[in-house]
Amino acid sequence: MSNETQESASNKRLLTEFKPHTKEEWRVAVDKLLKGKPYEKIMLTRTYEGITLDPIYWQEDIENLPNSSELPGFDNYTRGTKVLGSNPAGWNVAQAISVPTPEEFNKALLDALNRGQTAVNIPIDEATRIGLDADCAQDFQVGKGGVSITTLDDLETILSNVSIDHIDIDIHAYSSALPVTAMLMAVAKKRNISTKTISGSIGMDPISELANDGNICLSIEQAYDEMAELVRWNSKNAPKMKAIAVHSDAYHNGGGSDVEELAFAFSTAVEYIRQMQKRGLSINQIAKSIQFNFSLGSNFFMEIAKIRTARMLWSKIVKEFGGDDEAAKIYIHAKTSAFNKTKYDPYVNMLRTTTEAFSGVIGGVDSLQVDPFDEGLRQPNSFSRRIARNQQLILNEECHLSHVIDPAGGSWYIESLTSLLADQVWKKFQLVEAEGGIYTCLENEKIQSWITEVSEARKKNLVVRRDQIVGTNMYANMSEPEFEKNEIDYVKVFLNRKKELSTIEKNIDFKINPNDIMGSLISAATNGATIGTLAEKLRNDDEAEWPTITPIRTYRNAEIFENLRDQVENYAKENSRPKCYLACLGKVSQYKGRADFSRGFFEVGGFDVTESKGSEDALEAANAAIASDSPVVVICSSDARYPEFVPSFTKQVKAEKPDTIIVLAGYPKDQIEQHKADGVNEFIHVRANVYEILSNILGKIGVTK
Repeated sequence: MSNETQESASNKRLLTEFKPHTKEEWRVAVDKLLKGKPYEKIMLTRTYEGITLDPIYWQEDIENLPNSSELPGFDNYTRGTKVLGSNPAGWNVAQAISVPTPEEFNKALLDALNRGQTAVNIPIDEATRIGLDADCAQDFQVGKGGVSITTLDDLETILSNVSIDHIDIDIHAYSSALPVTAMLMAVAKKRNISTKTISGSIGMDPISELANDGNICLSIEQAYDEMAELVRWNSKNAPKMKAIAVHSDAYHNGGGSDVEELAFAFSTAVEYIRQMQKRGLSINQIAKSIQFNFSLGSNFFMEIAKIRTARMLWSKIVKEFGGDDEAAKIYIHAKTSAFNKTKYDPYVNMLRTTTEAFSGVIGGVDSLQVDPFDEGLRQPNSFSRRIARNQQLILNEECHLSHVIDPAGGSWYIESLTSLLADQVWKKFQLVEAEGGIYTCLENEKIQSWITEVSEARKKNLVVRRDQIVGTNMYANMSEPEFEKNEIDYVKVFLNRKKELSTIEKNIDFKINPNDIMGSLISAATNGATIGTLAEKLRNDDEAEWPTITPIRTYRNAEIFENLRDQVENYAKENSRPKCYLACLGKVSQYKGRADFSRGFFEVGGFDVTESKGSEDALEAANAAIASDSPVVVICSSDARYPEFVPSFTKQVKAEKPDTIIVLAGYPKDQIEQHKADGVNEFIHVRANVYEILSNILGKIGVTK
């Protein structure tokens, strides 16, 4: 018998010697450890998606799932749209570069491409996005949030020394998709490059623009007409370019769950399909022209399931419309979340974006954007952009994640979660459709209401720290140095751009051939027409009313605590930081846990916390508290010893300093009323509303208004 055969036989014997435990046996053991506490309350987790998570999953949980036997590249594409996964090249490393001028952008882009970036991701400023030349816009619209593009020279400068026929180009153009595409194709024409070799996305997305901003700068019918023209022209002349870009960030950053994000994104895409079909386009043309842009949040396994769910449901939707297998393959660009980023202890954002990127890769995104850790807090610099880019490179080059086809496949937990999430998303999607579709639901504020419902649930959990934001409402770092700012002077950017454009001849007169709209625009752009001129000519006959709605209120989850902390930091610049004194009574074992808890509690509010040595003498401890000159004093001990310490301690402190706010660490229910009568003003514990208590105390001591 060979060594290999002997080893195999040994392994079989080893397996038979250990009896596999059943689910029932595990449950009995768990109930024993819980000692009568309710299993459903302690062991099950309810998510914002309306899904209840079990603490453990079994093989039997996926045996009857409809997609459990799928392979990558087949059926509903749950496990991926490609047979070989993203191997060998991996996903597109598509970092966005937010700088205001074409020259700066090109410099940053070339540096990124030489250091591992594999796609061009161009966010444009508000002026360009709404079809205004930089010198015709307001100063706050030029350069903010993206690069300013007015002329063909601007786009040529941005793409200087970039092989546009060998790399994907993604421009978030929104309402300006047609003029911007015309300019890109004019660049290709000047370089004698076939438009059929240009790949990427310059997609229109009027509904998401409405959800974000509350308005768009053209009528909805004009938007659909332009979208149809772009889809039609691309299908024939630039088949590798996508003309529709469905963005879900408004729903994600408004506090919605993954259910709302996916359901509303699919409802948007279905609206576009129907509108494009009305204009004579086929489902295969339309579906192949759509790129979905999702956000990646911090719930690691849920985000993996979200990407897999998106592939499954989009395939189902496209096939319901009669699309072929190729059209049913979704293209997903994902970006790390802005919702969960913080401005206090901001370097923690690096860790957040790492887990988010990891989940996106495991889920199988086609293109990935990792935002710099300081995005939204200041103008990202070369360091923060490099770290963000390298996070992707490490996942690919060092972790070799692109070498594994569907690494999540077969996981009992993830397969179950994908199925559960798909059910919830499909229900919400059908509800939107039953209510008249995404546009109607935005107009009558159904979408806003659903988002607000989830957002309010998040806020309730946040203030009691059931949801934790490290460095903000938990584990605040009081020694963190002030974040160095490097803000851009946008007024200066505007004035410089205005000066640059003052010598440009903008009165380019041209007519649009209704039978070749894109051809007319490309020719005009080649001859010097600006973004503003192209947009104006394109919309000369658009006399319909521009739509307006109540936009989704987007925010960062940490804002409520950050606003409180901001007030404290501003106060501390002209005064001393508000003080909190921890009066520790009894033995170390009796006060240590609550003293540590109290320190963390008050540091969330920016307090300078001082802790006393333990004392067995309440009067001695009271005198030390008085001497500390702290407006807030926290008594830390055990429930058993509070009746012994509290009366004399509070009497002494209140006699000397009646305005002192005395806080008790803990919540001994049978003692509460007596402690209040003795002079305790507040109680802090693990279920306390941290935000409310800190706000009230800071207001009482004159730090906040």
